[in-house]
Amino acid sequence: MTALNTVTEWPVDHVAAAILTPEHGGITVDLVGDPERRYRLASLSKPMSAWAVMVGVEEGIVELDAPLRWVAAAEGATLRHLLSHASGFGFDGDVPVTEIGRRRMYSNTGIERATDELAAAAGMPFEQYLREAVFEPLGMASADLRGSPAHAVWCSLDDVVRFVAEMLRPRLLAASTYHDVISPQYPELGGIVPDVGRFDPCPWGLGVEIRGAKAPHWTGRANSAATFGHFGGAGTMMWVDPLADLGVAALTDRPFDEWRDEALVHWPAFADAALAEARG
Repeated sequence: MTALNTVTEWPVDHVAAAILTPEHGGITVDLVGDPERRYRLASLSKPMSAWAVMVGVEEGIVELDAPLRWVAAAEGATLRHLLSHASGFGFDGDVPVTEIGRRRMYSNTGIERATDELAAAAGMPFEQYLREAVFEPLGMASADLRGSPAHAVWCSLDDVVRFVAEMLRPRLLAASTYHDVISPQYPELGGIVPDVGRFDPCPWGLGVEIRGAKAPHWTGRANSAATFGHFGGAGTMMWVDPLADLGVAALTDRPFDEWRDEALVHWPAFADAALAEARG
């Protein structure tokens, strides 16, 4: 059984998945499931929103390491802190719960504040900026932000594939910016990956989780430490392993907390099978 065929055994009503392999100057995509069905991406929204913020950094609209000008946060907080879950905000809520840079606090609020900062500086709603800076250039016609930039993008697998291809071979970000996005920020910080476990350290990039030495993990045992991506509470996940030069995405319509234990078996198995096939 191929890696993609294994996803049809997952305990979900609907699933669509893809494996992306760069070949001959392009990217080969193998799919299973309906690639046009729209799914709620949940926290897969975070890397997409962070990508838009980093486009704004490159355009000079905002600065990654300057004090925030337009939104409320702890004194000295920057976009880098917000995008790497190091700003002190908790999961949700308007008041920081710890000091800047003290621990990795996974935070919807941090992402929301980062996108609010960009929107205010750009003088346009973040939904419009995200669409014009990321969705339209990548041809993500089905992508639609329906609320919080931290968790409210809806999208088809076809268009998630377009974003994973961007994570594999960036066209919207300069090489130096891309390197910053996928490199550990404040690498000494420990913290929690929600519903997975506590890790010390708990590496994170700018809007993307980095595998590092985390174990057990929702990616595969064969994934390199450089693997980056995200999973979502809607039962969705995507990652890129730059050492294997491989990308994966899988979308379901069953909330992660309803099948957490099974997902944390199926997702790593799928990852390991995809990596094994890629390596021949």
